[in-house]
Amino acid sequence: MVHPAISSINLTTALGSLANIARQRPMFMSEVIQAYETLHANLPPTLAKSQVSSVRKNLKLHLLSVLKHPASLEFQAQITTLLVDLGTPQAEIARNMPSSKDTRKRPRDDSDSTLKKMKLEPNLGEDDEDKDLEPGPSGTSKASAQISSQSDTDITAEFLQPLLTPDNVANLVLISMVYLPEVMPASFQAIYTPVESAGTEAQIKHLARLMATQMTAAGLGPGVEQTKQCKEEPKEEKVVKTESVLIKRRLSAQGQAISVVGSLSSMSPLEEEAPQAKRRPEPIIPVTQPRLAGAGGRKKIFRLSDVLKPLTDAQVEAMKLGAVKRILRAEKAVACSGAAQVRIKILASLVTQFNSGLKAEVLSFILEDVRARLDLAFAWLYQEYNAYLAAGASGSLDKYEDCLIRLLSGLQEKPDQKDGIFTKVVLEAPLITESALEVIRKYCEDESRTYLGMSTLRDLIFKRPSRQFQYLHVLLDLSSHEKDKVRSQALLFIKRMYEKEQLREYVEKFALNYLQLLVHPNPPSVLFGADKDTEVAAPWTEETVKQCLYLYLALLPQNHKLIHELAAVYTEAIADIKRTVLRVIEQPIRGMGMNSPELLLLVENCPKGAETLVTRCLHSLTDKVPPSPELVKRVRDLYHKRLPDVRFLIPVLNGLEKKEVIQALPKLIKLNPIVVKEVFNRLLGTQHGEGNSALSPLNPGELLIALHNIDSVKCDMKSIIKGEESLPPGRQGWRRTDWLTMAPHSLSTLRWALPEGLQT
Repeated sequence: MVHPAISSINLTTALGSLANIARQRPMFMSEVIQAYETLHANLPPTLAKSQVSSVRKNLKLHLLSVLKHPASLEFQAQITTLLVDLGTPQAEIARNMPSSKDTRKRPRDDSDSTLKKMKLEPNLGEDDEDKDLEPGPSGTSKASAQISSQSDTDITAEFLQPLLTPDNVANLVLISMVYLPEVMPASFQAIYTPVESAGTEAQIKHLARLMATQMTAAGLGPGVEQTKQCKEEPKEEKVVKTESVLIKRRLSAQGQAISVVGSLSSMSPLEEEAPQAKRRPEPIIPVTQPRLAGAGGRKKIFRLSDVLKPLTDAQVEAMKLGAVKRILRAEKAVACSGAAQVRIKILASLVTQFNSGLKAEVLSFILEDVRARLDLAFAWLYQEYNAYLAAGASGSLDKYEDCLIRLLSGLQEKPDQKDGIFTKVVLEAPLITESALEVIRKYCEDESRTYLGMSTLRDLIFKRPSRQFQYLHVLLDLSSHEKDKVRSQALLFIKRMYEKEQLREYVEKFALNYLQLLVHPNPPSVLFGADKDTEVAAPWTEETVKQCLYLYLALLPQNHKLIHELAAVYTEAIADIKRTVLRVIEQPIRGMGMNSPELLLLVENCPKGAETLVTRCLHSLTDKVPPSPELVKRVRDLYHKRLPDVRFLIPVLNGLEKKEVIQALPKLIKLNPIVVKEVFNRLLGTQHGEGNSALSPLNPGELLIALHNIDSVKCDMKSIIKGEESLPPGRQGWRRTDWLTMAPHSLSTLRWALPEGLQT
C-alpha cells in the first residue's frame, strides 16, 4: 500500500478494502490498524498536496467507521491517536465510539497491555547500558508465549515505549536538529498536524508504534532479532541479544540519524568503520524516491497486476475450498445473526459455479443433518437448474442431474427414511431425469423401503401429469420383479391406478404387450433385464411365463374382457406355456365368478384350440359351488351345437338333468380312469369329502343301475367294468334306500358292488 508509485485512487480503494476487512473479520483488526499507522507515517512522496489531503480525509473516515465496531475496543487508544493526528475533534471521536450496549457485550480485557505497563524512566547514559546487560528474570515461558503471539512491530513498540521519557526524547530531538534541512519540505508541511495530546500515555504508545513500524521495515529492532532467532534456533531457549541493542543505542547517542522508510541513503562500510570523533554530522537533504520511468522516460503508473504474482491452480482450488468450509462452519453464528438465507444463497451460488470438489464438501455437510439442512439442498438444486435454463438452447442438464443423483443416492444410503425426506426431495425437484428415475427405481427395489419408494412414484404420477406415463412405466416394470414383496406391492399400487380413467388404457396396453410375448417361441431379452447377459434363444421356463402373466392376471378380475385376449394367446402358445397358464389361471377365474358375461361369452364362443383353457375355467368355477343355470345352458349349447366333447359336461354334471347324465355315461366311462373317478365324485357329491349327493341328478343306486344298463354296443363291457371299479371306495356312507331301488334288478350280477352286510 506504500508503494512509491501508487496512485491516490488505488490508495483510497485499498483503505476502503482494509476497513471492510476489519469490520467483517474482526480477527484481522490488529493488522489493519497497523497498516493505517504505517501509511500515516509514510505517505507516498509522489502524491500532490490535494491528493495528500484527500487520502488523509479518507483515512479519517475509515478510521471512524472502524472505531464504531464493537471489536475495536482494545484498539481505541491507537485509533484515537491516529484520528487526533489527522485533526479529528474529540467530540466527533466520542460520537463514533461503540455504544454502551456493545461495550457490555464485549468487555475490555483486564490484561490489556496498555493498562499494565510499568512506567520506566531510564537515561541514555551509562545506566541504560548497564540495564541492558543485566540478565532478565528466570521465568521466560510466559514471555516466550507472548512473543510468539505478537508481531515484530508490537515487540519493538513495547521495547521503545518505556524508553520514550521526556529526557530521552529531548536528547533525540537535539541530536537530530543538525540533520534537518534548512527549508521545511513541502510534503512534511502538507501532512503535518500539531500534536494536541503530547506527553500522554496514549500519545507515547502511538509514537512508539510509529517508530517501531519504521524500524521493523528497515530490519532493525528487538522484534526482528527475536523473530530471526526463533526461526534459526526453534528448539533452543529464546535469549534476547542485548549486545546488538546496546551497540545501536550507542550509535544513536553519538549522532546516527534516523532514516525514513523508503530512503535510499546509507553509509558506506568505510565510513562506519571510521572513528566517530573524526566524522562531523552533515545536514540530511530530503531524499526523494527515484522516478520510475518507462521506455519514453514518462512516469510509470502503478498497476496492481504488476506487483501481484498469479496463483497456481492448486492454490486457487485450496482457497475456494477453504472459503466454502468457513461458510459451512459458520452455520450457528450466521443463524443467530439472522443471515441464514443469505448464507444459503452464497453457498448455492459458489457450489454451482465451481468444480466438483466443492460439491462433495457441501453434499457431505448436508447429509450430516439432512432435516436441518434441507433448505441448502433445495437451494443448490434449484441453482443448478436455473443455470441450465439460463444457458438456453446450448444448456446441459449434466450438472443438475449430477446434483440430483448425488442427493438421492446419499439419502438412499441413510439408514432411516421414515420422515419422508427422500419423497420430499423427489417431489420438489424441478425435473426428474432418466438417471434420477433409475435411482428411484433402485430405491423401490429395496425391500425395506418398497412401500415408501412406490408411494413416491405414485405421487409423481398424479402430481406431474406431463410425464406421468414415464413414471408409470417404472412402476409397471416392477410388477414383474423377481422379488415377491416388490412385485406384490407394485401390483397393489397398479390395481388402484387402473381405476383411474386417464391411466387405464396405458396400464392395460402394457399388460397385454407382456401377454403377447407368450406367442414367441423363446422369451425375449426384455424379460431378463439389461444387466443380465442372457441369450434370446433361452427356453421358456415357468418363471418367465409367470413374469408375462403377473400384471395381466391382477387386472383380469377388474376387467373381464381381457379373458378373450388370453384365449387368443393360448391357442398360439407352445405346450409348456399352456401348462403354466392352466396352473395359474384358477384364482383370477374365481375372482371373475361364473356369472361374468365375458366368461359366459368365452364358453359360448370357445376358440378352436382353447378347449382345455375353457374346461379349466369351468372346473375352477364349479369345484366348490354348483354350476349356475346360465353356465349349464351355455355349456349344454356348446356341447350339442359346436364341440361335442363330453369333457365339457364334467364341470356341470350336477346341473344337468338325469336323462342327460345317463346319456353321457357311455362316453364318460371311456375317458381316463382318473377323469372317470372325478366324474363319479361329482355325481355322488364326494369330490371334496362332503358326502352330499343332494344336488346330484342321480343317487348312488341309480348310478349303479345306469352303469349296469349301458348298452354294450355303445360301450364295451371292459370299459363298463373299469368304470364300475372307479366308484368311490367309501360306499358305506350311502343311504339304505339307495340300495333298495336296485331290488328288482339282477342282484347276482351286482353282488360284487354291494356292502358286506348286503351280500348274503
